Amino acid sequence: MIPLGAWRARGRSAAWVIEKMAMSDVEANLEPDDGQLLAAETEIRHLKNTIGALREELEAVQYHKDTEVQSAVAERADELTQIKATANALRDEMEQMRFDKDAAVQAATAASNDEIVQLKTTAGALRDKLEQLRFDKDAAVQAAVAAANDEIAQLKATAGALRDELEQLRFDKDAAVQAAVAAANDEIVQLKAVAGALREELEQLRPDKDAEVQATVAVSSEEIGQLRATATALRDEFDPSK
Repeated sequence: MIPLGAWRARGRSAAWVIEKMAMSDVEANLEPDDGQLLAAETEIRHLKNTIGALREELEAVQYHKDTEVQSAVAERADELTQIKATANALRDEMEQMRFDKDAAVQAATAASNDEIVQLKTTAGALRDKLEQLRFDKDAAVQAAVAAANDEIAQLKATAGALRDELEQLRFDKDAAVQAAVAAANDEIVQLKAVAGALREELEQLRPDKDAEVQATVAVSSEEIGQLRATATALRDEFDPSK
C-alpha cells in the first residue's frame, strides 16, 4: 500500500486518498461468493457514503481553513499596511523632528553668534570707556595734585609773608615799647629836674608861699606817678617775655 504522505506528494487530495485506500481494501477482501459480494457491495456503498461525508466535511474544513487563512492573511495584510503606514508616519515625523532639530540648532547657533558679537562689541565699548575713564581719572588726579601743589606753594608763601610780617610787627612793637619807655624816662627825668628846680625856687620864695608850693609839688608828684604807671603799663603790654 502507498503511504498517505506519498499520495499527498503526488498532488492528490486527502478525500481521494481515503477513497482509494478503502477501494483497495475492499478489492483485496472480495471472493466469488454472492453473499460476500452483496455484503461487499453494501460495505462499498457504505464506505462511499462515508467517504462522501468525509469529503464534504473535509471540503468544509478546507473551506473554513482557507477562509480563516484568507482572513488571517487579510488581517495580516491590513496590520502590515497599518504598520507600514505607522512606520512611514514615524519616519516622516522623525525626518521632521530631525529637520526641526537642525533648524533649532542653526537658529540657536546663529543667535549665540549674534549674542557673542554683541557681547564682544559691548566688551570693546566698555574697555574703551574704561580706558577713557582711567585716562580722565589720571588727568584729574594730576590736575588736582598740581592745584594742590600750587595751593600749598601759595599757602607757604602766605605763611612766609605772614611770618615776616609778624616778625616785623614784633620788631616794630619792641621798638615802639623801647621808644615809649625811653620817652617816659626822659619825661620823668625832665619832671624830676622841674620838681627839683621848683623845690629850690620854693625854698627861696617867701614863707607864705609854702602852702602853694607844696600843693604844686603834690600835683607834680601825682602827675609823675601817673606817668610812671603809664610807662609801666606800656612796658608790660609790649614786652614779649611777659
